Amino acid sequence: MAIIALKPSLTSFFTGSGASPRLLQPPSSSSRLLTKASSSSASPSPSPSSSSSSSLEQSASAPVGRRQFATLTSLSLAAPLVAHPAARADDDGLSEWERVYLPIDPGVVLLDIAFVPDDLSHGFLLGTRQTILETKDGGNTWVPRSIPSAEDEDFNYRFNSISFRGKEGWIVGKPSILLYTPDAGETWERIPLSSQLPGDIVYIKATGEKSAEMVTDQGAIYITSNRGYNWRAAVQETVSATLNRTVSSGISGASYYTGTFNTVNRSPEGNYVAVSSRGNFYLTWEPGQPFWQPHNRAVARRIQNMGWRADGGLWLLVRGGGLYLSKGTGITEDFEEISVQSRGFGILDVGYRSPEEAWAAGGSGILLRTTNGGKTWIRDKAADNIAANLYSVKFINDTKGFVLGNDGVLLRYLG
Repeated sequence: MAIIALKPSLTSFFTGSGASPRLLQPPSSSSRLLTKASSSSASPSPSPSSSSSSSLEQSASAPVGRRQFATLTSLSLAAPLVAHPAARADDDGLSEWERVYLPIDPGVVLLDIAFVPDDLSHGFLLGTRQTILETKDGGNTWVPRSIPSAEDEDFNYRFNSISFRGKEGWIVGKPSILLYTPDAGETWERIPLSSQLPGDIVYIKATGEKSAEMVTDQGAIYITSNRGYNWRAAVQETVSATLNRTVSSGISGASYYTGTFNTVNRSPEGNYVAVSSRGNFYLTWEPGQPFWQPHNRAVARRIQNMGWRADGGLWLLVRGGGLYLSKGTGITEDFEEISVQSRGFGILDVGYRSPEEAWAAGGSGILLRTTNGGKTWIRDKAADNIAANLYSVKFINDTKGFVLGNDGVLLRYLG
């Protein structure tokens, strides 16, 4: 009988002992521990049939794309150091959205956005090619932000995720980098990372005073409560190690799993749902569980993305433009298809403005809206003339929302 060699547990990557193992070393001017970018051509996020991040950045006309945690391109940021005003709504015919023109290279893919909770006029926008932009007027105009501690290495960072709680904020990117601010982004400190960190950090969530939760594309979840000086593992092993043990449990496609996520999304309660790199199954995790839980997909087509509805249920997007909603709330494998006018273009993300109203965005400027919790969707044709793929829908609150795309496309919600 064949013997499967299990990967070491996540806690084995720590040094020392005790209830709070040490993953990150205290920052110092003489210590810069950084995981270098992998030279492998395999992208950790998209499926094999997907294009790489670099091709997404170079081709604004591609009809279908997806937000990916891919290997960085070597292109540098070439942006004028001036802010451009937002386009008036009637310039692009966007009835409920306006396009905001950004002082960045057109090839940049925008990846995340966040605002300081105590000052919603002050926010940050992240993207590929070491892009960090700052606004102090609610997102109407943006200027490039330089962070010296993120520029002292010979890397072209892809900033994946940003999160604020009070005045404290966190930024993570690839190659693995972690930035922390105690003063609403006026200053940013680099927190050095262990070279043995499993995978690249793709998501971070500020959870409390000096506290945060971060996730890597291999399924590691780490929690800190002291500003990033110490971290403890919330799961005992990477997802690939979990699947090595459960490959005979009936999870379709697990034996072909490459060990990384395509997408990962967190609910307000701290539950996670992630899509496998090939899109052939998905995984969930709830606080207190020692391992990720794999689930067979209930649909024929491969999964594009998954996330949480405002009522606590799940939404599921499949390749080719299909949209499914879970029956009931919580984690389930029972979904029903919803009719949408996607015109065959992929839908890449869904964002909820309220329990009843949500927007979906995707390839070739697709914008869809529901006002009844997702039962029916109407296509907003006003964005059809925007030659870009729209990867992410982010609502800060019910009056402030943004859609992020490739080629530096940013839409701001007008309501």
